[in-house]
Amino acid sequence: MKITAIRLTRLSLPLDPPFNAAWDPTPRTTFPATLVTVETDEGVVGFGSGDTMDGFEAYEDLFIGTDPLQILNQVRRIETINFHGGRYWPLEAALWDIIGQVAGLPVSVLFGGARDRLPAYASCGELKPPAARAESALAAKERGFKAMKIRLARHRLADGIAAVRATREAVGDDFDIMVDLNQMWRMSGDIEAALPLAQVQRIAAELTEIGVLWLEEPLPQADVIGARRVRAETGIQIAGGEMVRSMPELAQLIEADAYDIYQPDVVLAVGMYRARQVAESANLRHRLFTPHTWSNGLGLLANLHVAAGVDASPYLEFPYDPPGWTPERRDFFMKPLDIDENGDLLVPNAPGLGTEIDADAVKRYTI
Repeated sequence: MKITAIRLTRLSLPLDPPFNAAWDPTPRTTFPATLVTVETDEGVVGFGSGDTMDGFEAYEDLFIGTDPLQILNQVRRIETINFHGGRYWPLEAALWDIIGQVAGLPVSVLFGGARDRLPAYASCGELKPPAARAESALAAKERGFKAMKIRLARHRLADGIAAVRATREAVGDDFDIMVDLNQMWRMSGDIEAALPLAQVQRIAAELTEIGVLWLEEPLPQADVIGARRVRAETGIQIAGGEMVRSMPELAQLIEADAYDIYQPDVVLAVGMYRARQVAESANLRHRLFTPHTWSNGLGLLANLHVAAGVDASPYLEFPYDPPGWTPERRDFFMKPLDIDENGDLLVPNAPGLGTEIDADAVKRYTI
């Protein structure tokens, strides 16, 4: 089998009202996505999405004519060009989609087949006042979620902690709360200094008192000593690694015992094959793996297959913050993914990723 074509379809969904992400100072008025379609000489077609794939056209010839089933070689090719270009892991997702179809199995089975569903946590993206955030948590709990992640902004810490406290008071003790400081990486143009270690320690102590399950990305990636100190002095679990660019960097973080929970996103960080290696390395050290999933429905689907295959825990991230962020907005070019009444996200049992692309939506939102 040979790859005969790789097509990139640029899509854009207008957002009205805009979505105000806590980690991005500019409100989103559109939601961009790139759909990767890989075609083979035997008629098997795979789909992937996640990062924008900007600049990939310059490297497309490295893949045309190669065997999509030789996945390690394909991963190595992507790694060589990631050094020079962008994050091209959506291509690997499309290749796994092909491999699964050829094998006649869901990709999750190829990754270990440990689970056919995973409990999801509602991952919030916007900053909301304490009462509004507490109300959203109650609604999420009623919908079936058993956990929620709340993001804090460096310039509104008091409001953010108050929102966490109000949420805990509203939902009670049988609902897990996680908090994300988003300090490990930056959006383009964000040159504001990170919070100092002493302040992060005070925040972590207060969140521990509230009963927060984990504190995500409390410090920049290089401050491994600081992250370990926060954990040692407060007892809170530390999570991170969602956008770490290479497998050697993640391996160093695991070897240094930087975090309790490792979160590389398979379409934004190190890909699906390498994420499995991260999960295995973390588990050998009695640490956890659960991937970041904030891209779109196809990116979420790729992460779900890996996470279910390797038995990720304790939850899978499910971007959800209505009315600004819903499954319909997030998955606008495919059949939306959603939890069941128990708060679980089910793995499609179709061969490959089980993607259901909405051809009419792709045509409508192509730019």
